[in-house]
Amino acid sequence: MTWEHLDAHLDTVPGTVSAYVGRPDAEPVWTRRADATHYAASTMKAAVLAALHRAAEVGALDLDAPVPVVNSFDSAQPGAPRFTCAQHYDNDDAVWARVGGTAPLRWLAHRMIVRSSNLATNLVIGHVGLPAVAEVWSLAGARHSVTGRGIEDFAARDNGITNLVTAGDLAALLGALATGATRPGPVASPAACAEMLDVLVAQEHREDLAAGLPPGTRIAHKNGWVRGVRHGAGVVFPDDAAPYAVVVCTTRDAEGGEDDADACALIADVSARVWSARHDL
Repeated sequence: MTWEHLDAHLDTVPGTVSAYVGRPDAEPVWTRRADATHYAASTMKAAVLAALHRAAEVGALDLDAPVPVVNSFDSAQPGAPRFTCAQHYDNDDAVWARVGGTAPLRWLAHRMIVRSSNLATNLVIGHVGLPAVAEVWSLAGARHSVTGRGIEDFAARDNGITNLVTAGDLAALLGALATGATRPGPVASPAACAEMLDVLVAQEHREDLAAGLPPGTRIAHKNGWVRGVRHGAGVVFPDDAAPYAVVVCTTRDAEGGEDDADACALIADVSARVWSARHDL
């Protein structure tokens, strides 16, 4: 495989496909439209996770203290009424089972990543604040990504407040966590970064990037999907090579293009091709 062949293959895919491949904390080996913005879907939850751990490190939050589990949130649109999440649109009934009760922030953050719970995400954002998430993107070196609102904040969405990512920015964030786990980094301490990587490794949605890897391969990753969008972003830790970041973001065009199953297969295929070149990265 050559990167030129992979680019030519992706040129045949309808819509926009962005990608980034390289070692964490090093120049990329291959990129494709790495600065093109895509709707973030759930990939922004990785930045929310980092913001939570940063707040805990300075003593602003106790990750193990129980907090109320509610379904009512402040909109990012000034003057808009509070908004709620829809359970049928979520991926984790375990969080919904606690509505009216309490749960530790650490547990909510775990469900936010491994099951991609929207309710848990909005609860965590409510405690850390959107400015803290913006700070994480900045510290990681992201240049274009924005987390402007919570999930299902339709008043904010309708007023142009949105969540955006790029393949390059997602690689920068996850790369910062990977390198930060071994030495002090800009986002969090080595201990906090290592804990976040463990959460990302526990990801249960494994139908895209992870599907392209040999079974049992360690990958710290977060994916995201909504109608017309499917992204996979991760750091792979091979037993026989150095870790590498791989990110693929896909947005289908207005005519439809590939469906979600096709997009998952595409991302898995890119992941498999990068794996086959892992010794040359």
